[in-house]
Amino acid sequence: MEAVMGVDDSGPERTIRTGEQGMRVGGPRVLVAGASIAGPALAHWLRRRGAEVTVVERAPELRPGGQAVDARGVAREVLRRMGLDAAVRAACTDTAGAHTVDADGQVLETFRADDDGGDGFIADIEILRGDLSQVLYDDTRDGVEYIFGDRIAELAQDADGVDVVFAGGDRRRFDLVVGADGLHSELRAMVFGPHEQFLRHLGHVLAFYSVPNEFALDRWLLEYQDQESGRAALLRPIQDARRAMAMFYSASADFDVDHRDVAAQKRLLRERMAGLGWLAPGILAHLDDTPDFYLDQVAQVVMDRWSSGRVGLLGDAAFSSSPMSGQGTGLALVGAYLLAGELAAAEWDPDTGFARYEARMRSFVEANQEIGRLNARSRDVPGPDAEPRPDFASAWFTELVGRALNGIELPDYAEAPDSATPAGSPITSSAKP
Repeated sequence: MEAVMGVDDSGPERTIRTGEQGMRVGGPRVLVAGASIAGPALAHWLRRRGAEVTVVERAPELRPGGQAVDARGVAREVLRRMGLDAAVRAACTDTAGAHTVDADGQVLETFRADDDGGDGFIADIEILRGDLSQVLYDDTRDGVEYIFGDRIAELAQDADGVDVVFAGGDRRRFDLVVGADGLHSELRAMVFGPHEQFLRHLGHVLAFYSVPNEFALDRWLLEYQDQESGRAALLRPIQDARRAMAMFYSASADFDVDHRDVAAQKRLLRERMAGLGWLAPGILAHLDDTPDFYLDQVAQVVMDRWSSGRVGLLGDAAFSSSPMSGQGTGLALVGAYLLAGELAAAEWDPDTGFARYEARMRSFVEANQEIGRLNARSRDVPGPDAEPRPDFASAWFTELVGRALNGIELPDYAEAPDSATPAGSPITSSAKP
């Protein structure tokens, strides 16, 4: 049979298909906010632990493109346990390495993808954020309810559950709610407090967007840094050889542009990058016709706790390490594995499960956030008041990198009895145009 719930012309359409045996009824009902990487990864593990999962995403569909993300160290083991290693590698950018160049394009340094066992400057697994999101969505869509074009408008929790009101008008009750909705998490602001309380600006602004590959880019990332101004421009290959991903960094003591005001962001980028050499003018020429522009501050999220009652946080919403760490995706994947595992091991008791998850993750997060802060400091504009640049060749930094990549245990959690064969047909949903 097919049931359609909460359908009207202004809100999202939810379609739930059930098999001959009807919809499975059993495990806890968990709502996850955010369908980028952390959310679908958590949905994968929650299903395997026996939960009934709903993922709500305010965007009308999965967002394509985005910056290249990577999986290093223990995060690669999480992908292997998910059974997604082959699918992720098939969607990778196939980046051979990176060259830093001068304003004339002359190579200054070279980094290969197989350096440091695939955990170097360019990782063995490099994939666009949107492509990894698609892999995770394809993996979970047949056993997870996805609601696109909607968001949590209100929630109220008591000792037994969480009542949620969606912006589209639907009202539902869940046992647990997890925010995996990014740096500017609406759920975090709703439950824990305003963004300013938790965001730590690292003194830089990052922008990226795709451009036509008119620069003869072939499997190698190119980066130009203007040391005097603290600005940088990058081009990197993607799977579609006809296009490339462009990135810009600039130093910025503060950041006061609305993260949703794209026109203001583009004006800011043009102002900040005026006069930058190398290929920057040609890259900026495509700013108005790119389909996937993004700009935001380079920031971390620092919180004393990642849960409140039956509501928890995951990924950038809880512990963004910033793009300067290179480990945001790794933290999301590892955190999803541990959060689902600890909640199930605690028989879905939120106090115990959330506390054990945080205890396992906290030092791993702190090591990765320290990497992010050090990398940001290394790009600061030189000056009499600037802090000394980190010594990345020192033994202490090598030890820190080891903790940031592999300094966490992945317990073997029990699978739910029916997790290998999800009951029923797909549970899917989409927004109405």
